[in-house]
Amino acid sequence: MAAAERSTRDRVLDSFETLLVTAGSRAATLDAVAADAKVSKGGLLYHFPSKDELVVGMLARLREQGAADAAKMRTAKKGPVDYYLSTSAHTGSDFDRALVAAARIAQEHDQRASEALADLRDGWFTVLREHLGDEALARTIQLIGDGLYFDDTMGLQAKGALTHVRNVLRRLDVL
Repeated sequence: MAAAERSTRDRVLDSFETLLVTAGSRAATLDAVAADAKVSKGGLLYHFPSKDELVVGMLARLREQGAADAAKMRTAKKGPVDYYLSTSAHTGSDFDRALVAAARIAQEHDQRASEALADLRDGWFTVLREHLGDEALARTIQLIGDGLYFDDTMGLQAKGALTHVRNVLRRLDVL
C-alpha cells in the first residue's frame, strides 16, 4: 500500500472527525460520514455498526496518536519541554483534528471523550514531570502549552508568544 493510501477504516474515521470539527455532531450522521469517506453505507457499517461505534473507534485511535506523541516527546532532541511547547500550536494535522473532534464529543457530555482527553493530558504531564522532577513546574508548563494551543485554535495567537515563553523559561533555567 502506498504511503498516501488510507485504509477504509481510517478514511471513515477521518471523515467522522472532519464532520465533527466543521459541522458538528448533528451533521456527522452515518450517511454523511459514508458520503464524505466515499464508501458505501454498508462499507461504513462493516467497520462501525453505529455512530456510537464511530465514537469508540475515534477515541481508540486518538489514544494511539497520543501515546505516539508522548513517546516522541520523551525522546525529543531539544527535550520534552521544548517539544511540548513547540507542538502546542494547531497545525492542521490528523492529531489536531482528532483532538478537536474529541473535544466536540466531550462538550456533549460524553464521559468517554472527556476521559480520553484527560488520559492524553496525563501522558504529557507524566513526561514533563519525569523530565523536570518538579510536579508544580510540570503542571505550569502544561498550562502554558494549553494556553498556547487554545489561543492558536481560536485564532487569538499573540505574535511571538512562544518566543516570549521560551525567553522566560530560559531565564528560569528550565530550557
